[in-house]
This record gives sequence, C-alpha cells and structure tokens, in this order.
Amino acid sequence: MCRSIKTLRPPAIPEDATEEEIRAAALQYVRKVSGFRAPAAHNREVFDRAVDAVAEATAELLAGLEVRGARASQSAS
Repeated sequence: MCRSIKTLRPPAIPEDATEEEIRAAALQYVRKVSGFRAPAAHNREVFDRAVDAVAEATAELLAGLEVRGARASQSAS
C-alpha cells in the first residue's frame, strides 16, 4: 500500500504538490497504519480525522522544507 505514496517535493516533482496529491498520500498512510482500505461506518469519523491531520502535517512539512539548490534552479527558470 505505502509503496504507492510518491515523493511530494522537488526535484521529485517539478512544482509544489497539489492539495489532491497531499490528501492521496495521507489517505494511503492512514489505510496502511489502520489496516483498513475503507473503514466501517463506526470508524469513518476517526479515519477521516486522521486523514485530515496527516494531510495538514504533510502540507506543513512540505512548506517548511528547504531543498538545496531547488529555489535557485526555480528562480532561474
């Protein structure tokens, strides 16, 4: 499952990750950790909250990362 999570930072992808890409990675992570591809109705709320939290943490991580040489090469473009 987690093998399908791709790297979401340059230079692995040419531009910033989209909200959709971040959410897809978060969903894959929560699926792997929980062991559920799709949770039962009684677990849906906690599952969705976990996806939201992981997506938020991922967006924060990506926004704060400084990739050597990435900014300079992007400015030159």
